[in-house]
Amino acid sequence: MIREDIRNIAIIAHVDHGKTTLVDAMLRQSGTFRENQTVAERVMDSGDLERERGITILAKNTAIHWRNTKINIIDTPGHADFGGEVERVLQMVSGVLLVVDAYEGPMPQTRFVLTKALALGLSVMIVINKVDRPEARPLEVLDETLLLLMELGASDEQLDSPVIYVSARDGVSGEDPAHLSGDLVPLLDSILEHIPCPEGDEEGPLQMLISTIDYNDYLGRIGIGRIVRGKIAVGDAVVMVNHHSGKTSSPSRVTALYQFEGLNRVPCQDAMMGDVVAISGIENLEIGDTLCPPANPEALPFVKISEPTVVMTFQVNDSPLAGQEGKYVTSRHLGARLFRETETDVSLRVENTDRTDAFKVYGRGELHLSILIETMRRQGYEFAVSKPDVLLQRDEEGRLTEPYEYLHLDVPDENVGSVMDKLSRRKGELQQMVSKDGRTKLEFIIPARGLFGYRSELMTDTRGEGIMHSVFHGYGPYKGAFPRRSLGSLIATQEGTATPYALFGVQDRGTMFIEPGTQCYPGMVVGAGNRSDDIEVNVCKRKQQTNMRAAGKDDNVILNQPRILTLEEALEYIGDDELVEVTPRSIRIRKRILNSLERMRAGRKNP
Repeated sequence: MIREDIRNIAIIAHVDHGKTTLVDAMLRQSGTFRENQTVAERVMDSGDLERERGITILAKNTAIHWRNTKINIIDTPGHADFGGEVERVLQMVSGVLLVVDAYEGPMPQTRFVLTKALALGLSVMIVINKVDRPEARPLEVLDETLLLLMELGASDEQLDSPVIYVSARDGVSGEDPAHLSGDLVPLLDSILEHIPCPEGDEEGPLQMLISTIDYNDYLGRIGIGRIVRGKIAVGDAVVMVNHHSGKTSSPSRVTALYQFEGLNRVPCQDAMMGDVVAISGIENLEIGDTLCPPANPEALPFVKISEPTVVMTFQVNDSPLAGQEGKYVTSRHLGARLFRETETDVSLRVENTDRTDAFKVYGRGELHLSILIETMRRQGYEFAVSKPDVLLQRDEEGRLTEPYEYLHLDVPDENVGSVMDKLSRRKGELQQMVSKDGRTKLEFIIPARGLFGYRSELMTDTRGEGIMHSVFHGYGPYKGAFPRRSLGSLIATQEGTATPYALFGVQDRGTMFIEPGTQCYPGMVVGAGNRSDDIEVNVCKRKQQTNMRAAGKDDNVILNQPRILTLEEALEYIGDDELVEVTPRSIRIRKRILNSLERMRAGRKNP
């Protein structure tokens, strides 16, 4: 059977190439919203962190109707750290819209997501976005995209991909970048013409692959996926076939069934082959499971998700200020929350350690894990985390290997020298360099650990004008040790409140991370030093009070502006012997060993 009344598509692209803005325009022009309805920009980015950072973190489903056809759309993340979200949802669709910026062209994440789509044999539509930019070069970008398709081994059908030029912000499209229509009709008509209809056996036994897990306080776990074969209805008995073990669960009843309409989930009584639906009533549902009738349990293959490359230790906060700001502070709370996250994030892995108060958390990158940390602190969790480390492996010959990233940089011409010098020290190898209109594009292959802490250096070296993106390239030879941080820290020696008088006396020794009035404790890092060794300072000292007048006693205290670290900056800064203390209201850096004498002894044992 062929379902001509439905299309299932995913929108994939590099970060900031306009996926979510394009979905906004499609929702508006398909009549999903009323003409007088007020709708926020990037309506699909519904999470607080997504709106604050202007990025898509989770893949989301929506649907529109066009010319009596329902188009199910999945908006996917563009950051490489959230590539697992893209990998697992591509099995729900028959084709993809590959959105490419008309100025930047194909970028590292473009290559990554396109590789996954081609491996699944999906149809590809090329959408050149932002053709309204003054510096746009749509025809050159199209050639670059076709070259990328050939390089990745696309089939003849995929190389014959239709091309549509759009300005998602203005909601216009066309087959010629110089003559766009006043709407998205050419794009929507091209989707109906070129994206394949779902095909399958409508009368066969049910097969539904779960690609996303959601949670509702009233309904419990909600599985989202595409029905590959057969039908499903409310009240049907189904079993789960686990994609890891192949084991079949005991039968459960479908208590609720939903289809997607615009931004809403609409209850329905039944659905059939080709539909993308949400289902509830089944306990212990996991991503990758197949729902089948009890009489015919038959699993569908699930795509292998790329392995994590970065690991961090999450542990209970044991600083002198522990428990004052967080709601969930025990190892039981911390462990339960981390293991619960693995149920919805297939790229994340959590392991117990030999300590009862610490857990190993494996992810796809610093951003991936920092988003998890930020989400947990907003939910009331208090804990401490170590610096990120890469996962090393052994190859077939027993040699040590490490993960490499393909790094893409766009910097002003005058900063190229300092950028190349810094990256060469971090074992980066230049692959390509192109200079045009006062800016230079650089491409490097660099060990993943060489990028730890580099983003802030790039912003400093380029005065905020540098742009960097990276994507996992593969494992390669271990490059040996290289310094991550050349300067030491300023460490508090006293417990109490930081005073302007004390800060004025120590600010010449480095850059302060705290303001007057900040609660401090011995072993807390209060600044970055200007020497290679750590410096212990007293930031709680008060001016001696006497009834004697003295020259300079009433001098005005002028403090330098402190550098208040964000979570990402704190994770970039810390060294092997330091932790980031995370609470709902504060982010502090501390030494792993708070006592100065014990820290000195440990340093002698491990020089």
